[in-house]
Amino acid sequence: MRDQLFEAEQTIPRPRSEVFAFFADPANLESITPPWLRFRIVARTTAAVRDGSEFTYRLRLHGLPLTWVSRITRWEPGTRFVDEQVRGPYALWEHLHTFRDGEGGTVVGDRVRWRLPLAVLSHPFAAPFVRRDVERIFAFRRRRLEKLLAVPAPGPRT
Repeated sequence: MRDQLFEAEQTIPRPRSEVFAFFADPANLESITPPWLRFRIVARTTAAVRDGSEFTYRLRLHGLPLTWVSRITRWEPGTRFVDEQVRGPYALWEHLHTFRDGEGGTVVGDRVRWRLPLAVLSHPFAAPFVRRDVERIFAFRRRRLEKLLAVPAPGPRT
């Protein structure tokens, strides 16, 4: 089966340095991941994120407990980074995160390329179900980012 692709962009009304710093802190990943995944970071190889950093997560996908290990394969502070699954449910999972200045704030881009494992699971009927999961996860993430990184309302004038 060929690789599948998901792409999305979102403008966050904050400076790029602040938005990138939020994404550079792995602890924030838990706050923007849907609760139904029960996502938890359980190990990391470095204190600060950089090329080669690895993170081990535990989560539940459709009730099944999974361990997922990802590695940062490209780290360009303020601009982009790539995390790739080293161990987990996919034959391939590569997530490019991009950050650029845009009108009204920072444009955050996501480009996820994935491939399902095994011939049976890679059958074309499975891809739409996985795509639906990915879209639901990113829709949740979009809403959480809107809340977490929203520009605070101005206080009362005195």
